[in-house]
Amino acid sequence: MATAPQTARVQQGETKADSVLFVLSLGLFFLWGFATVLIDILVPKLKGLFTLSYTEAMLTQFAFFIGYFVFSMPAGAIVSRLGYMRGIVVGLLVMAIGCLLFAPAARMGVYEGFLVALFIMSGGITILQVAANAVISIVGPEATSSSRLTLAQAFNSLGTFIGPFIGARLILSDSTEAVDISQLSPDQLSAMRIAEAAQVQTPYLGIAALLGVLMLVFWLKRDLLPRTGEAPSKGLGLHLLSNPRLLFGVIAIFAYVGAEVSIGSVLVNYLSAPERLGASEQQAGQLVSLYWGGAMVGRFIGAAIMRRINPGHILSLFALGAIALTATSALTTGFVSAATLLAVGLMNSIMFPTIFSQSLRGIGEEAPKAAGLLCMAIVGGAILPVATGAVADQMGLSLALAVPVLGYLWIVFFGQHASKA
Repeated sequence: MATAPQTARVQQGETKADSVLFVLSLGLFFLWGFATVLIDILVPKLKGLFTLSYTEAMLTQFAFFIGYFVFSMPAGAIVSRLGYMRGIVVGLLVMAIGCLLFAPAARMGVYEGFLVALFIMSGGITILQVAANAVISIVGPEATSSSRLTLAQAFNSLGTFIGPFIGARLILSDSTEAVDISQLSPDQLSAMRIAEAAQVQTPYLGIAALLGVLMLVFWLKRDLLPRTGEAPSKGLGLHLLSNPRLLFGVIAIFAYVGAEVSIGSVLVNYLSAPERLGASEQQAGQLVSLYWGGAMVGRFIGAAIMRRINPGHILSLFALGAIALTATSALTTGFVSAATLLAVGLMNSIMFPTIFSQSLRGIGEEAPKAAGLLCMAIVGGAILPVATGAVADQMGLSLALAVPVLGYLWIVFFGQHASKA
């Protein structure tokens, strides 16, 4: 929870310490964006490697995003007890452990091993989300919190823009011809899976090394924000949901993350389909960078726009744009179908930071618990992609896009509510 010194810092405006904290937080946003987006590359890789259906392949997203639901409340308690800076160090440590677990999972060549690694990694990122998003919100005037958080999310998007390009190069094949696994003997299949799975661990081991450096930096700077010295208050903070603004924001985060992840998860298979681009998995994986790159560009622009225009109105407008582009993609083929779905990334750009900051307006000292509730809602990234995969298995990828469209419809409503509240 915010302490008296922290409240004074907000009232006085930005200080030199605020600037340092803001810059350090940008590094966190970049790195967890890079790590998270690699899951979009894992989905087609593991789907082919372990002969999975779309529903089964989406368990990678489920294992990762269910962690937000499991860890968000403990994360809020950790941050309340240890303070923001020490909470960030704990988050970096847990995230690094998850990344390191990719090594034994690859050596065993077992699908469930990757799911466990993703689950642990998400626990660390959840702690970082609770701490870093709250830090961005308090280091400066409340009136510009949406703008600051949007700018920070732009660096998160820089990570998600670079991640697919590097991940596709390291993980996916550049051949358009798939290996016929049915023709392999059990020993050959096991050897192939171990060899192919070894490609998956490389980027995550690199991320673990960078996390170690960040842990050291944040530990050395741990006194920039004071510890609360207080035990976290009892309860999960569910009483805060009596505030309609926060309640609707929690649902909006669920809908947004679910919609964004659903589209990102199917993009490689969607773009490589013959009726669209017929690209190799590696080529399609690199094109996924355009989806996340659109979000990066939109966030830099949105950080400036929302200093002048009501954030709620902008949010509704962008959600309507996402609906229009997704529907166009589902109803067309070829280049138009591919380009319009990739362009949804631009519409996604300002959604998370705007929903998050608008939901926290007026919460005050219980901001860590409110942030925990919002981060718990990121579980939408576990639920909606599985639903999308189930529809894709039964009706095809085009009709499966109806699932994210439903999520964007709620965001239109929340934007209008936030603009009037």
